[in-house]
Amino acid sequence: MAKGRRTFLIGGGCTAFIKPRATRTTEDMGLEAATKALLDAGITYDTIEMAVVGYCYGDSTSGQRALYNLGLTGIPITNVNNNCSTGSTALYTANNMVKFGQAEVTLALGFERMKPGSLGTNWPDRPSPTLLLNQKMEEVEIAGLGLNHGPGAPRMFADGAQEYFQKYGGNIEHLAKIASKNHKHSLNNPYSQFRDGWSVEQVLAAPKITNELTKFMCSPTSDGAACCIVASEDFVHKHGLENQAIEMVASSLKTDNPLAFEANSAMEVVGYTMSKNCANEVFKNAGFKEGEGRDQVGVIELHDCFAANELIMYPALGLCAADEAHKLVERGDNTYGGKYVINPSGGLEAKGHPLGATGLGMHFYIMMQLRNWAGPMQAPGLFDIPDKRGKYGLVHNVGLGGAVVVSLLRRPEFWKAGGKDGRDRVGYNHAHECRPITFADVDKVKSQKEISPYVMQHAKL
Repeated sequence: MAKGRRTFLIGGGCTAFIKPRATRTTEDMGLEAATKALLDAGITYDTIEMAVVGYCYGDSTSGQRALYNLGLTGIPITNVNNNCSTGSTALYTANNMVKFGQAEVTLALGFERMKPGSLGTNWPDRPSPTLLLNQKMEEVEIAGLGLNHGPGAPRMFADGAQEYFQKYGGNIEHLAKIASKNHKHSLNNPYSQFRDGWSVEQVLAAPKITNELTKFMCSPTSDGAACCIVASEDFVHKHGLENQAIEMVASSLKTDNPLAFEANSAMEVVGYTMSKNCANEVFKNAGFKEGEGRDQVGVIELHDCFAANELIMYPALGLCAADEAHKLVERGDNTYGGKYVINPSGGLEAKGHPLGATGLGMHFYIMMQLRNWAGPMQAPGLFDIPDKRGKYGLVHNVGLGGAVVVSLLRRPEFWKAGGKDGRDRVGYNHAHECRPITFADVDKVKSQKEISPYVMQHAKL
């Protein structure tokens, strides 16, 4: 098992994920998400010892600018950027700070303010770091996969699905079933950007983006923020947080291996083995033997930037055999009543994909599932087993270029039925109710010692 001490998520907060219309700044979205997380944990910003902030589209020290609204306490604040896995990278880093004794409690915040339409670069004067991946994608198409079209990101993931179809079977109807499943899940999530519940037929009839993907199989650009707070076991007991703390049993971050460029495989270009290696390491660090542990997972937030990625990541994460992904879809083992509930939040396709916030939002949703707070999104049967810790929750968050974070979460053994939790502090169940914050909320959690009136007069909600 991995070295280090036990760590726990003790607080989480999220904004609504919305269409990118420049109506909110990263500062005010970050303030909302962090305030909710601090309220949830029942602590003030003075308690936070270190913070990590993730975003892709923003100038340097944007993390400081957002958190300064809660105080200028002098703590280390690190800004990270790891493409679509940025939010989970921030949490991975904050978690390791606690795990290896650098701090007792840390904060991970992620936010994004994006432009409408397909992703672009802010640096047109230099080659993109994903240039070689796009080049390899085109070579794979020419070598036999078949030419595709569309923007770079959906095209790469669509090529991955096409390779899966050629190797194992399945077709775009399986992608439509995945997308429709996620859009129907989003009907129960007030944080979601889209709550339309598209049917399989509507998904298939939507405008084509690539040969395999329609518009409703693709995640939209979004604005939003999410925040998670990590603490040690001693901190949990000291502050009476036993009934809302969710253990980060294991979390790993992996980057590409040579197969991404040498295998002549579209699935490898989008991180199949990278995700597989990361998941295997997580289950190993959780104490499972090789290939075991997946049957103890009940709920999953999986990186469905495109329906194609959800399909090919089922086997990469070990949820089924390599050739069984489309059959898992046919059996309904990816939704309520099946073996796993995958993306009960609606996934990236429906709830939105503000890059820096995405991974933290995924951990927020799994944390709330394992607290049994998720209301209409709640996965059934998570706790219907003799072990009162219940089943595990899994998070998978991947970015091209590349990086993937996989986390395994579980309710701890010291949880007690009927014990006090934090819903009275927030004032409502923010796991499945989306409300704005007030300055009275900010006053409860901001630094009580080191605050700047000059900064606070510029804070907006």
